[in-house]
Amino acid sequence: MSKLTNQSLLERRLAVLPKGLGVAYPVFAEKAQNTEIWDVEGNRYIDFVGGISVLNTGHNHPKVTARVREQLDKFTHTAAQIVSYESYVSLAEKLCELAPISGDKKAVFFTTGAEAVENTIKIAKASTGRHGVISFSGGWHGRTHMCMGLTGKVIPYKNNFGPMPSSIYHAMFPAPELGITEEQALESIEMIFQSSIHPSDVAAMIIEPVQGEGGFHQVTPSFAKALRAICDEHGIVLIFDEVQTCFGRTGTLFATEQLGVEPDLMTSAKSLAGGYPLSAVVGRADIMDAPQAGGLGGTYAGNPLGCVAALAVIEVIEEEGLLERSKQIGKTIADFLTNLNSNKIGNIRHKGAMLAFDLVNADGNPDAEATAKLRADAFEKGLLLASCGRHGNAIRVMVPLTVSNEVLQEGLDIIKQVL
Repeated sequence: MSKLTNQSLLERRLAVLPKGLGVAYPVFAEKAQNTEIWDVEGNRYIDFVGGISVLNTGHNHPKVTARVREQLDKFTHTAAQIVSYESYVSLAEKLCELAPISGDKKAVFFTTGAEAVENTIKIAKASTGRHGVISFSGGWHGRTHMCMGLTGKVIPYKNNFGPMPSSIYHAMFPAPELGITEEQALESIEMIFQSSIHPSDVAAMIIEPVQGEGGFHQVTPSFAKALRAICDEHGIVLIFDEVQTCFGRTGTLFATEQLGVEPDLMTSAKSLAGGYPLSAVVGRADIMDAPQAGGLGGTYAGNPLGCVAALAVIEVIEEEGLLERSKQIGKTIADFLTNLNSNKIGNIRHKGAMLAFDLVNADGNPDAEATAKLRADAFEKGLLLASCGRHGNAIRVMVPLTVSNEVLQEGLDIIKQVL
């Protein structure tokens, strides 16, 4: 059998996989550990992407891996709504304990972040008897049809897939970096109420505490409080989509904790289970109980491997002090970028280790071409980076929170060299 190469695998990939399934880098993983990946040719890469913010506890964390191996010897699947298992209940109890929502809470598990988002909308509609949903420009909520409708970015996520689901309305997301104030954003919600749908027909309002694909722009406590007030006034379910922000990325277990506002429902996924496909919805018990029996679930939803992995992740975050580590990483990277004094770097923004920085041209305008070049040149030197933002000019850093100081500095030095 011939030795595997990246090129041979790329050719095989091209022959059997659709063009719509993009890939950021022309390499194929052979193994990974903590913050490093080795491809099939033995090349080493520092991972500042973390599986798109999935690996806050790093690749192959020993505690997570051990728990999954132990579960593998017992069973891997029963379908939780056919024969359930203790880990599902234990994880639900733990999330209800940890979620920053007061009063009685309940939780339910799914497989992907998009599934979690879809089910928050189902739960909100069942609870209110209404049909409308308000989301925000630049928001990212997933690739299913409902989630595409909620997502506030057309290319490449919505183009050619229309029409989108009905009764979805997009308000402006406040982002000073993009020239959008909180007042303008609130006015856009009022305009929706005046011109598109009466608030008495709106079931839910959904927003990311920090936008992911949208460029890591942050909801402020004042804007969150304004949304809470609007939802309270009109009986609308407020949903915080924490698929990307959860489990330590922003320096707290949930980004919601930094807003001083309680949502009615929350999603989590990505780093919830340390690389295993698991997502969750947690929320107020009376709202969560609105769907009839059988209205929630899924064949693989709440898989036992994911549940035991998530329980281990929670322990790792506490035992290794990863919330404080997240803050340290964010400050280290922000200080490093600031001290470069590069005229190519525009705004730097972060909550904890959820950090992005814009690349701009000599006139201070978004420079998507320079952003793509930075990613490409960094890759050639062994660093994996991801971009995002409405103008495609933001580099987002999602390095595992378990990264050593030495590897973190090595990655930052590559950015410095390229810039």
